[in-house]
Amino acid sequence: MSRRERRREVELVGLSFLDVICCGFGAVILLLVLVKFAEPVLLEQTTEELEAIIQSLEEEIEEIRGETRIVNQELVSRKEQLSEEERRVARLQGDLSRIQGEFSASDQDSAVSSTIEGQLARARQRLTEEMKRLQGDRRRQTLERQTVAGIPVDSEYVIFIIDTSGSMQNYSWPLLLRKVEEVLDVYPEVKGIQVMNDMGAYLFSRYRNKWIPDTPARRRGIINSLATWRPFSNSSPVEGITTAIQTFYAPDKRISLYVFGDEFTGKSIENVIRTVDRINQADSRGNRRVRIHAIGFPYVLTQPQNMQSTGVRFATLMRALCYRNGGTFVGLNDFRG
Repeated sequence: MSRRERRREVELVGLSFLDVICCGFGAVILLLVLVKFAEPVLLEQTTEELEAIIQSLEEEIEEIRGETRIVNQELVSRKEQLSEEERRVARLQGDLSRIQGEFSASDQDSAVSSTIEGQLARARQRLTEEMKRLQGDRRRQTLERQTVAGIPVDSEYVIFIIDTSGSMQNYSWPLLLRKVEEVLDVYPEVKGIQVMNDMGAYLFSRYRNKWIPDTPARRRGIINSLATWRPFSNSSPVEGITTAIQTFYAPDKRISLYVFGDEFTGKSIENVIRTVDRINQADSRGNRRVRIHAIGFPYVLTQPQNMQSTGVRFATLMRALCYRNGGTFVGLNDFRG
């Protein structure tokens, strides 16, 4: 092979190697272009997912903070009760020591002993009479508590169903908070409480499908949380009523529903009455599973005539439901309550 042919062969090999290198660089550049093109899409998706997770965690943190405040309030209340009990124990111990000293001294004097026995007998007699009087007062108070403003209060469990629509939030909310407190006040002690809006959304998601324990701290927590509660509402109590009955009814529980609202925007009052009749069935004596009470707030009825129809329909619906389900409807005509 001549020198020229060998040189030509070397040049061909060198060119083939350069071709391979160039193709490789081209492929790398193409991959980089594809990766850069997909990167913004992946970045946007990741950002949206992270924002959703952050929002969910913030909501959980807010709920935990609310529960923490309630627990702290209850802890403070328990500590105050414990301190009061400790003071009572200290006073009783002092009384016991004083009485023991008196009786030790009386052992030396029979005349003093006879006097003390007479005093004890008279005190026992007065105590018996006082106990009888207190028992009579308690029976009268029990009878008086059977109804408050015409509303029976014989239930052991109470469920609030609250219209959280704009008209209620903007105009009737301070009055509503007072009415919730007043209802709780006429039930000094119940076995369970629940609060949901007219759509069936729970005030405390932690107690979803469960009863909220009745303690002074829990009652304060309910009022405090209601002050800033803003769930969506369609101004119709039907969903809340049906959810409450289907979730919480039990044959061994006496339950009352308190519906607070100012409008009914549903299509048919008659359909609602039939639906509630089917769910809240009556027994052989005509007693329904739960009582239904309602309080109507006056904002819509204070507006021009063409805007009052939903308020009138709410009053009509709740008057019928309360009558058929062993409860009472109260219509407010003044924001001062």
